[in-house]
Order: sequence, then C-alpha cells, then structure tokens
Amino acid sequence: MTTPPPGPVRLEADGLVLRAYGPADVPDLDAAFADVEIARWSPAPAGPDPAEAFIRSRNDWSEGDHASWAIADAADRLVGSVSVHRMDRVQGDAQIGYWVAPWARRQGYAVRAVRLATRFAVSELGMHRLALYHAVANPGSCAVATAAGFRLEGTMRESYLYADGVHHDEHVHGLLARDVLPG
Repeated sequence: MTTPPPGPVRLEADGLVLRAYGPADVPDLDAAFADVEIARWSPAPAGPDPAEAFIRSRNDWSEGDHASWAIADAADRLVGSVSVHRMDRVQGDAQIGYWVAPWARRQGYAVRAVRLATRFAVSELGMHRLALYHAVANPGSCAVATAAGFRLEGTMRESYLYADGVHHDEHVHGLLARDVLPG
C-alpha cells in the first residue's frame, strides 16, 4: 500500500469534483450538519466550531489513515463528503464512507463520488479491498453501495451505536481491487 499524500488530491469525473475543503464551504457544512438525516447517520464533530474541526481533520492526510474529500458540483458548491478511512497498510484494506447534503440528494453524487474515491484507493493507494458499512435502516446507502459496485456480504447484528443512541444492525458491502472498472 502506498501512503497517501499529506492532503487532498483533486479528482474530477462525471460532473463532480473531489477536492479539499475550504473556508467557503463552512456555511454549507453548517447546513449539512444541521440536517436530520446526516446527524442521524454521520454526526458532526463535537466542539465550538464543528465545520472548522471537520475541515482540519478531513484536509490533513498526514497520518496516512484516511483520504477524504469534499464532493462539489460543477459550479464548485459543496454537495457532500466522501472518505476512504481506517486504512490498514499491512492488509491493504479500508472502509469508505460518505454523506450527501439535502440540496444534492437523488442526483447521483454519492454513487459517482464513491466510485471515484474507490478508483483512487485502488490505483493510487494500492488497496486490495474496501468495505462499506451502513445501517440496515438506511436503504438509500444500500442503494448507493450496490450502484457503486459493492457486493452485499451480510448483516452484522447491532454492530454500531449511532447518534440516536441505538445499536443498529448494519449491512457490510465489499469490493475487491479486481472489481474496480478503469476510468
């Protein structure tokens, strides 16, 4: 596995951009973190300025344990977030996670961003396997995983404590490097 660069590499494809977060994203991050669905499945960082903390953590790849991007539309407006995280260099595996802001849902951003981040993880970081976990109660994420080429591998019972204080069952989807289509 190759160590990621110290910060986000700009990637473009299919009418979207994966890029570093910037100060102009703060209002959209604040709005996204206030969204009930995002807060339910992917809560914002704690602290007095969650957007700034999020930007700092996502733009800093120096520990080599994640690669994270802002998802932006063709006009460069923030529409979501995607990360390859929990990278294990020895095993060559990682997890992928994402969220999409309410103003950008059901437009294919999540699927395209997951595909693009996955290609980067395989081709640039040398990942062998990626896993995608989501609560069974979140069928939209199941649809994204499947559309992005991840295979449903099973259900883990009460495997993750979500922001609602409940341990939810989760689906685990997997994708191998050989499953990734070029370009």
